Order: sequence, then C-alpha cells, then structure tokens
Amino acid sequence: MSMIRCEKCNKYFGSLHVLQDVDLTVEQGEVVCVIGPSGAGKSTLLRSLNQLEPLYSGKILIDDELLLHCEKGVIVESASRRDRKRLLLEMGMVFQSFNLFPHKTALDNVMLAQQIVRGTNTETAREIAMNLLVKVGLEEKADSYPLRLSGGQQQRVAIARALAMQPRMMLFDEPTSALDPELVGDVLRVMKDLAHGGMTMLVVTHEMGFAREVASRVIFMADGCIAEDNTPAELFDHPQNPRTQQFLTSIL
Repeated sequence: MSMIRCEKCNKYFGSLHVLQDVDLTVEQGEVVCVIGPSGAGKSTLLRSLNQLEPLYSGKILIDDELLLHCEKGVIVESASRRDRKRLLLEMGMVFQSFNLFPHKTALDNVMLAQQIVRGTNTETAREIAMNLLVKVGLEEKADSYPLRLSGGQQQRVAIARALAMQPRMMLFDEPTSALDPELVGDVLRVMKDLAHGGMTMLVVTHEMGFAREVASRVIFMADGCIAEDNTPAELFDHPQNPRTQQFLTSIL
C-alpha cells in the first residue's frame, strides 16, 4: 500500500521553480531518505506533502486517498475538510528546529497536542506522553523545561510529541542539522528504533551513514528534481546520475 504518493508536483517561490514534476511513492513500512545539496527542494517537498506549503500543480495522495489536486495554483479537487484533517494527522512531522513551548515541561509539550487536536483526556495523554518519553530515553527529564535540555534532548521530545499523535508515517526534515555533532547520535538511535519497529518514514537528511544503514531507498534531489532513486548500496556505491556522482564525491 502506498502511504505517500505525489504525482507531477510543482512548486514555485516567485520565479524560482523549486519542485519540478516530482513523482514520489513511499510504501508502507519503507524508510526513504532524501539527500542532495542545499536548495535542491528537499524540505519544500516535505512541507508540500503536509500542506505547510501550497502546491502550484500536481496530486498528493495519502494512504491511497486523494488529499489534493492542484493545477496552476488552483485546487481542482481535494478531500473533504474532515477527511483532510484525518489524512494529515496520519503524518507526524519533525523539523530542524524543535519548536517546543518554552513555558511547558517536556511532559506537557508531549501531552498538549493530544489534548487539543485529538481531545485526549488528561490522564490518558499523560500516560501516552510518559511512555513515549521512556521510548526516547527521557523519562527522567519529564518535568524539565526546554531551556534545561540539550538540543538533542529537545529534538527527542519533539519526536515523542509527533509520535503522541499516533501517526502512521513520520516525516523528518533534517532533524539533526541544528545539533552539535556529539548530540546527533542519540537522535539517530531513536530514529533507527522507529525504523526497525516498522514505522513508515520519509527523511530529509545529511547523515549519509544513517541513510546507508537504515534506508530502504535513497533519493537524490538536485535543482528541484529527483535525479536518482535506488537502494542505498546502489546509490552510494554505483551512482548513475553525474549530478549524484559529483555530490557524493564532494561529501564522502
């Protein structure tokens, strides 16, 4: 089953064509890593999938259901308001910045969205939140405020917060790029645990070791296009596209 599918997706920022006829499918249980140079359109692709950025044209389907079809900046077909909310809730999102509420504890940050969006009662939300803080190795930090947490700890709270919404798939937008190098490992371990547990994941990352080890497929983007889509072994060891070859040579 296709958990995420986009067809001929295009996006402009003014005259800049940042997504160019992008076709992408992520199957249930896959871990797909998206790599490429800055400005390639990687983050814009994720933000378009969960509707943080409007498309100019193309189709987005979630769980094989149409979320949106746009042509020339106009929505020509979309899910109902109720179905749109349901489909978007199937995607959890973790950003580069942690976006935690500074006046809320780690526990409260994980509880809040459950209560507001899903209407979960306080007792249940607290139980779910604590279980997730245990999952990400931060149970002892439940009562700590974000300013008392390292960047890696804040990002793990953000992952727990996304998981608390019980998504069927997770989108990660360069989740380690804002972290000091010594803090990256703890976040990647949590992501590896999710992948090994069968979570469907679409990950924009500069962590090539993670992509090689964990991904089902690796996608290389450049200039708003998907230039190459292959298994980690084939893409890293035998890249076919000259642009992929140039990129890998420059970073590896």
